[in-house]
This record gives sequence, C-alpha cells and structure tokens, in this order.
Amino acid sequence: MIYEVAGVSRRYGRQGDPGSVLAVDDVSMSVPSGQRLGIVGESGSGKSTLIRMMAALDRPTSGEIRFKGDPVSGRPERQLGGLRAAVQLVFQDPRSSLDPRMTVADIVTEPLRSALLRNRPDVPRDHRARLVEVLDAVGLPASMATRFPHEFSGGQRQRVAIARALAPKPEVLIADEPVSALDVSVRAQVLNLLNELVAAHQLTLVMVSHDLEVIRHVCD
Repeated sequence: MIYEVAGVSRRYGRQGDPGSVLAVDDVSMSVPSGQRLGIVGESGSGKSTLIRMMAALDRPTSGEIRFKGDPVSGRPERQLGGLRAAVQLVFQDPRSSLDPRMTVADIVTEPLRSALLRNRPDVPRDHRARLVEVLDAVGLPASMATRFPHEFSGGQRQRVAIARALAPKPEVLIADEPVSALDVSVRAQVLNLLNELVAAHQLTLVMVSHDLEVIRHVCD
C-alpha cells in the first residue's frame, strides 16, 4: 500500500467548545500503488481536510496516516522530503494556487528548487530540460514559459498547475476538485489530460470531487 489511513479524525477547536468543528470523523482507507481513488462528498464534508492531512499540510487530531509504511503525521518538516517529492497536489482554482508575480518557468520549476527536494537523487537536476518536458506533456509550448498566469485561460492555468505537480517526478497526484472552477467546455479536456498523464507516468491518483461524473470518468 502506498497510503494507509487508520481512524483519522480532525477537530478544529477543543471538544465541547461551542465553536469547535469535527471536520473529519474516524476515516480509514488504503490506497494501493497505481490506483485511481475517488473521494466523494458534498461541500463541507471534510474531503479537502482529509487530503491536506495525507499531504502533511495539516495534522490529524487522532488516528494515523502512513505513506509507504512511514508515519506522516507528527513528523517535523525537515523529515518530509521524501513525501514532498513523491506527493504533489493540484488545487481547485489555478488563479489562487499560481503566484501571479511569477513566470510559468519559475512556477513549474519551483518544486525543483525547494530545499527539501533539490538534493534528492530522484528529483531532476536539469531544470530547463524538465520544464520543457512537462510543458510538452500538458500540451503547452515551451515559448509560453516566459508568460505570467494572467495571460492564460482557466484551462491553460490548470495545465500549468499540473505541469508544476509533475516537475519533481512524483509517485502520487492528489487533485482537489481540479475542474470545478473551469468552464464546462474545457473540463473534459483537463480530465482527459489527467487520465493520459496518470497512465503515462504510472501515477497513483487521489481525486476529490462532489461530481460523480468526474469520478466515473477518471477513477477506478
């Protein structure tokens, strides 16, 4: 199993306080390597909180998450280099997840420059070559590398976000509602692209959505 989640809960605030919220309640699951797992639920049901904990961007109040057998929760950031290289996220809205002051080249290669990743043998060293490679993989010409996010359409911005996620050669792609902020006309294009990339790179996919048609199209 690449991921094991055992009895994980996440409460914001102290139990018993009027303002406390139980965002995730006793979730357990296993994710085999290469599986395309869909996590479905209505807005506010805790989907995004769960995957943030899987990516070590948040910590569970109770329970345990293991990645390739190693515990994720509770470890200091300096010990998460392997997870940071192997697990990459694509967020819902590329307008908020891409820095508007950075060019596409800087955005896509930013993970490769991370202090946690740059010295790892499994992370590409030739940033320019990797930039061209992943832009081509998502259907964008290398000539667009000098542009800024506001110069792209929503679908193109999400392709840039996917290229950034692919840059460090991850094993797992976690996608949080990756097409819900896009026009209907481009949703199918981005979903088909995700399907192709997951197959071509033999990725494990964890896809969050409230749309059963999206999950049916992409997930096992």
